[in-house]
Order: sequence, then structure tokens, then C-alpha cells
Amino acid sequence: MSWLDELLRLRAAGLPSVMVTVSAVRGHAPREAGTKMIVSQETLSHTIGGGNLEMVAIDRARQMLSEGATEPEVLNLRLNDKERSRYGRQCCGGEVSILLEPMPVPPVVAIFGMGHVGQELARILARQDIELYVSDSRPEQIESLEFLQPAQARIHPVPALLGEELIGTLPAAAHVLIMTHDHAEDFHLCDAALAREDLGSIGLIGSSAKWRRFEKNLSAAGYAPEAVARINCPIGIPELGGKHPATIAVSVAADLLQRFALKAPVHQISQGRASV
Repeated sequence: MSWLDELLRLRAAGLPSVMVTVSAVRGHAPREAGTKMIVSQETLSHTIGGGNLEMVAIDRARQMLSEGATEPEVLNLRLNDKERSRYGRQCCGGEVSILLEPMPVPPVVAIFGMGHVGQELARILARQDIELYVSDSRPEQIESLEFLQPAQARIHPVPALLGEELIGTLPAAAHVLIMTHDHAEDFHLCDAALAREDLGSIGLIGSSAKWRRFEKNLSAAGYAPEAVARINCPIGIPELGGKHPATIAVSVAADLLQRFALKAPVHQISQGRASV
């Protein structure tokens, strides 16, 4: 597996990492400039040469992950027997610069329902650096997604008769947006989303009347009030009204971008509105 494959694997699994690169070599060193290693909290892929050099880099990379660091750092290490070291001496005689670049996990968004609003929302979100899942129980709705190109997001089209199964496989902290053509389908998706306690947010499109029905039925299904309150309905930014699909999509996307920036759970951000 290449270092790029490992980065993509960790990204898909929702695991942050640090890319460690030998950025410069002066004199003799175990590996040449450009050599890379990928470090996560639990895994290590590839090598920059072993010994004290590598262990110092791994330690600092994992400290950066623990601290939630977002800025790259450079380590300069001399490889001679006069230098203090924590993990044994390396006497190659050279000097190595190591670049440590945090690779944060991009947000994950799953849109259930690729109707008029869903398509407009996907078009906006496709321009963000996110993992974007688009799903519909009607396969023809996601047969062609050329309108989302050019995209910065990694787009995952998932035709699913039972969208609940997709919800069960989403990474932790994923943001779920429910806007299908069928209120019964919406309800089952809400039920599946509430069964997970690790989602970033849950949004349901609809009017206040629709939400009152859903709130009543979810409570009857055994969910406590605080659990039901995890669902944000109506969705969007309250100050941005209107019922046009593109307007609703802008409102919902703006609300999501606020969540990404604040990294706050749903109950810490004011609920907005958009109705159908």
C-alpha cells in the first residue's frame, strides 16, 4: 500500500493523521529527501529510516494529533554521536529536516433524498472539501451526477431502498440531512439516525406541522425528549427565508458550514428553518 493509499484509507475511516516527510538532507542520512511516513494514533505506515530520527518524529506526530494541531511543523535533527537522543544514537553524520503535516478528517455529510432541494444542496456542498454521500430510494435520481462536477468533495452515490442501512455505516460525527419524497421514509431515517449517538447532527426538512407529527411519533416509539431534540427541524438559517429549492439549499449549506467551523454538536447551534 502506498502512502497515498494509506492517507485515503484513514480519511475514509474518519481517522486524522500526520504526514511525515523528509524535506531536506545534508550529508549522510538513512533515507533521501521526499521519503514519507503516515502516522495516526494507532497505526504507522512506511518509514523515514528508523532509529531515533523516526521515533522522535512519531512521538511529535502523535502529540500533534492529541493537541488537535492544524499547522505544519519542521523538526531539524543531527545524526551524530554528540547529539542527545531519546531512542539510541544514530551516527550517519548528516542533518535531516522533517516536515510534519496534520491531515485532519474532512466533514462527512449524507443527503437522503435527491429531489429538487437535495440536488441543489448537493451542488453547493460538492464544492467543499468533504465526504459527500448522496442517497435515494429511487435509483434513477442518482444515476447521473455530472451536474456536481467539477467537485472538490469526494462524492459517494448510494442507491438504497433502505437508507437506514447507510446511516448505520456512516463514520462518527457525520451530518445527516433527511429530505426524501416520502414522509414515511423520512420517519424511518429519523428513527435510524436517533439510534446512533455519535452523529454530528441530524436535519429533517419540513414544516412545523410535519415536525409536530414526527415529534409525537418518535416519542411514542420510545425516544426520550432529549433524544428527539437532537433532530433539527425545520433546517437552515432562520434569517434566510423562502421556499425556493435553491434558497433552502443555500440556507442549509450555510448552517452546515457554521457547524464545521464551530465543531459544535447540534444542540449548541440555533435551529433554523426551511419547509416543504
